[in-house]
Amino acid sequence: MSRQLLTFAVVGVVNTGTYYGLYLLLLTCVPYLVAHVLASLLSMVGSFFLNARFTYRTPPTWRKFLLFPLSNATNFAVTTAGLYVIVDMLHAGSRFAPLLASLWAIPATFVVSRRVMLPKVTPYNLDPNDV
Repeated sequence: MSRQLLTFAVVGVVNTGTYYGLYLLLLTCVPYLVAHVLASLLSMVGSFFLNARFTYRTPPTWRKFLLFPLSNATNFAVTTAGLYVIVDMLHAGSRFAPLLASLWAIPATFVVSRRVMLPKVTPYNLDPNDV
C-alpha cells in the first residue's frame, strides 16, 4: 500500500498540474465555475489512465472507467464547495482557490479510487511490493 500511496500522490501532482493549467486556460473565456467543471472532467480522464497504469497496475476497462468518476465525486464536491467558499464567501481570488480547496479532499479520493480500481483487495492478492 505504501507504493500505491506514493504513486497516487505523484499522479495527483501531475493531475493537479493538468487540472490547474486547463482551469487557467479556460478561465480566460468562461466563468470560474465552468472552468472548474470542464478542467475537472478533462483531467479526470488522464487521472484514470495514469492511476490504472502506474498506481494500481491494473488494466483499464470500461467498467472501471465508468466507475472511476465515483472516486472523484467526493473530491469534486469538496473542492467545488471549497472553491465557492474561498471565492464568493471569503472574497479571495479565483486564481489559487482551487489549489487550496483541493487539499481538503485528497485522502478520501485515495480510499475511494483504490476501492474502484481494486475492488477485492485481500491479504491473498496483495502485491508483495506494496507491503
